[in-house]
Amino acid sequence: MKRHALTKAITLATLLSAASFSVVAADIPLSAVVEADQISTKVVSVDAANHQVVLEGPEGRQATVQLTEKAKNLDKLKPGDQVDIKVTRAVAAYLDTDVDKGLPGSTERTGEVRAAPGSANPGGEAYRQVKVQLKITGIDVKNNRVTFENPKGQSKTVDVERPEVQAKLKELKVGQSVYVTYTDILTVTSKRGS
Repeated sequence: MKRHALTKAITLATLLSAASFSVVAADIPLSAVVEADQISTKVVSVDAANHQVVLEGPEGRQATVQLTEKAKNLDKLKPGDQVDIKVTRAVAAYLDTDVDKGLPGSTERTGEVRAAPGSANPGGEAYRQVKVQLKITGIDVKNNRVTFENPKGQSKTVDVERPEVQAKLKELKVGQSVYVTYTDILTVTSKRGS
């Protein structure tokens, strides 16, 4: 299924971004984390004309979901159908070893894949990926802290808690860039109720 291939490709690209860039320059992977949350809900009602669906969660609480006009096949969704919602979050960080690479910046990409028009089971997948360049402005090896400047010129000091990253603090230099890639993937699938 195309949607599952998209999830795997984007998550893998996020996690391997440091490794792929290391071929081009002497970049050092710092960390990579993937988390996923999933919930199964039941369709209570569908208002296809207004693009609204009322879902009931596992605890019996109901929520009205307002969809955009891009949502297709809502006429195929019926009360009692099951809708599974999965959110996958991935964060990967790597260090660019070049000093004074330039000012911090950010880029964003988005995309989506929807069930084909007329599909018996509505659903789809959407992703948002943000890549942020942070400039190192201070390093405190003794206390395991690094200060960064973000694209808006704001500074923030973070405590480095992971031992494998703490071990790399001695290799850092003021002026280097750390690239952090955040990826969120939303997958919605549906199937007929029993």
